[in-house]
Amino acid sequence: MNIALIAHDKKKQKIIDFSIAYQHILKKHHLFATGTTGTMIMEATGLNVHLFQSGPLGGDQQIGAMIANQEMDMVIFFRDPLTAQPHEPDVSALMRLCDVHDIPLATNIAASEIFIRGLERGDLSWRNIVKSNRKKDKEK
Repeated sequence: MNIALIAHDKKKQKIIDFSIAYQHILKKHHLFATGTTGTMIMEATGLNVHLFQSGPLGGDQQIGAMIANQEMDMVIFFRDPLTAQPHEPDVSALMRLCDVHDIPLATNIAASEIFIRGLERGDLSWRNIVKSNRKKDKEK
């Protein structure tokens, strides 16, 4: 599965800790991240992460493009809802795209742990069905 890992500045240590704790699961998947977050995850875990631009510089939009093209299967985005973000419209658009395209979106550690445990058990195979149905719809 293709998994995006994103974190606002005040949540970066949490996503690093999460990645360390679950690297045995994450290493079996294709990981994508915004610039700083991805670099920090790679340094802490040794995981291979495809890096996009920093979120405010377009990284959120790059991940959004993958979502719109059905190339992303899950987004783990540790948001900081208590701090104003200069790129909030991009964040909102990313979340909206997840809803439109049925992409699981976890925005906190609790939901992320549920998702990662589902990955571990193989419970997210329904993503293949969604992708298949969307492909059939495009062909019509």
